[in-house]
Amino acid sequence: VVKYILFASCYVFWVASGLMIAVGIYAKVAKEAEAVDSLTADPALILIVVGLLMFGITFVGCFGALRLSKCMLMIFAWTLLIILILQVVAAVLGFLFSSMVLEKAADLMEKAISNYRDDLDLQNLIDFIQKKLKCCGVNGYMDWSHNIYFNCKDRNPSLERCAVPFSCCIQKREEFVLNTMCGYEMQQQPEWKAEQGIYVKGCLDQITTWGQQNLLLIGGISLGLFFLEIIMITLAFILIQQIQFLNLRTEATLEMVLQPFF
Repeated sequence: VVKYILFASCYVFWVASGLMIAVGIYAKVAKEAEAVDSLTADPALILIVVGLLMFGITFVGCFGALRLSKCMLMIFAWTLLIILILQVVAAVLGFLFSSMVLEKAADLMEKAISNYRDDLDLQNLIDFIQKKLKCCGVNGYMDWSHNIYFNCKDRNPSLERCAVPFSCCIQKREEFVLNTMCGYEMQQQPEWKAEQGIYVKGCLDQITTWGQQNLLLIGGISLGLFFLEIIMITLAFILIQQIQFLNLRTEATLEMVLQPFF
């Protein structure tokens, strides 16, 4: 029972890691430009690396459980235990240095805004976040001046000068056709006037608010994964103990059988 429960658990994560690798490779190959590489890390590359790591660990767990290999199960159990400890340490450090985490997140989002028009995948991601969370920019709609196309300086020749993307706009219920020029010249408007047509709150605050509002959901998912990892580690060590017990019993049986001949 322990053997096949551990095998089934590893197999599910093994298949999921394969899908992650496939999605990451597709995103990397289909990328129109390399603007995302100027960010702290390419999301497609992160998917590939994490997928490969999961693929390797779960493959060792699957094969070790199926073949009752003590060596492979030891590698699987101790690797998973180290990853679990690193996750706990990262969570504690993230909680203790939350202000630093927010600063790094703000820097990453500012770089994303600067490269908004240079990569279609990044553009779609930013538009999705702004529409979903009803926000604009990092700390506010004026952050879009950091982009060369939306910069509000007089010498900027872009037609989108002083504008914000259409994803910042408040779409009214009676509007069935999306007006992609709704954010034009919004950076020249004071906040009290701009908020009538666009979202003026920054996405960083909205993400923080969303996290606080969904703390139970996030905590539940995190605890679920945490206990699942503990269960898989426990099953691996139980199976190792069973293999050791069977090996000892087999050796004892052989000694009893061969003893009369010596």
